[in-house]
Amino acid sequence: MAERIFGHFTFYKFTNQYWHSTAQEREAVRRNFLNGLQQLPSHSHLYQVFPLNADCDFLLWTSLRAEENTRVEEFFANLTQFMNLQREHLQAVRIWWGYTRPSDYSRGKSAQEIDPFDDDRRKNLTIYPFTKTADWYRLKRDSRQGMMNEHIRIGHQYPHIKQLLLYSTGLQDQEFIVVYELDDFTEFSSLVSDLRSSDARHYTQQDTPVYSAIYHSPQETMDLFR
Repeated sequence: MAERIFGHFTFYKFTNQYWHSTAQEREAVRRNFLNGLQQLPSHSHLYQVFPLNADCDFLLWTSLRAEENTRVEEFFANLTQFMNLQREHLQAVRIWWGYTRPSDYSRGKSAQEIDPFDDDRRKNLTIYPFTKTADWYRLKRDSRQGMMNEHIRIGHQYPHIKQLLLYSTGLQDQEFIVVYELDDFTEFSSLVSDLRSSDARHYTQQDTPVYSAIYHSPQETMDLFR
């Protein structure tokens, strides 16, 4: 059985109370956040979201290997305690989570698949929820496979863009969370344009909201919001 990876994304916004605090108080908030982050039993990355999007300031992406359900349960308990300590100054605007699993439409692991445990991150990230229409699942397997083959072929034309697909069907409102790592936003926009011209596009029910973000070290990310 292939290894399952659990992925969790929290979109944070600093509260008005944070911005009304003194510079020293704000520094203490950022320091406490980073110190608490190191105590979480998971692998994490921070991304700058504002001003690419006005909804939130930064994104916390955490991952763990989910060999046992108890590990995920412990993660949720630890994350709750960690977030409770930050509520006065940090608001969780949006939360997405899900699991990896072997693809239904391709064999083996793609060279373009994101490894969330790799510390060598690409410069930029784009993430959004995704849900297919009910009609998609009524299609015959061969019909779906043919359209996904086209989808995969288009993706291979952009070898520098990596992707991670998390399954959250029945766990959250969306069926999937789609994550892309890239170095060039304009190249990614071209990829999306090409994908939207494919036949599978007819069966897309939801693929918004879209968040784009920029990777920095945790300290550098926090320092942007002094």
